[in-house]
Amino acid sequence: MSNRLVRETILADRISDLAGYRNVTSEVRYGIRNSRIDFYLSDHKRELPDCYVEVKNVSLKVQDGVGLFPDAVTVRGQKHLEELIFARKQGFRAVLVFCVQHTGIERIMPADQIDPVYGDLLRKAVSEGVEVMA
Repeated sequence: MSNRLVRETILADRISDLAGYRNVTSEVRYGIRNSRIDFYLSDHKRELPDCYVEVKNVSLKVQDGVGLFPDAVTVRGQKHLEELIFARKQGFRAVLVFCVQHTGIERIMPADQIDPVYGDLLRKAVSEGVEVMA
């Protein structure tokens, strides 16, 4: 559901930071572990670099509009962050989209108390130039 929603918004240019890509391909293999990325965006109208997009669904709300991700330890999610960092180092855009499906969530934070490794990798990814959107 999250991937379909994000794909539709990308195709409709409703996510301004991802607007302008002419091609959106799903489930493309990439990276050092031959992982599958949710979306590969290419052929940008203004010649921006091709872009790898990973989508994560956020459903855990704690308090005061805060949503946490992940809601359980996610080795797979950790791998995805490592792959996005690798893609960024190769000169591609790398984007993590948190798809919020809870009306009470206004901002997202890493759930360090649930998966501290994921939280550390997320902060590293941001410092390496991976873009994070919600």
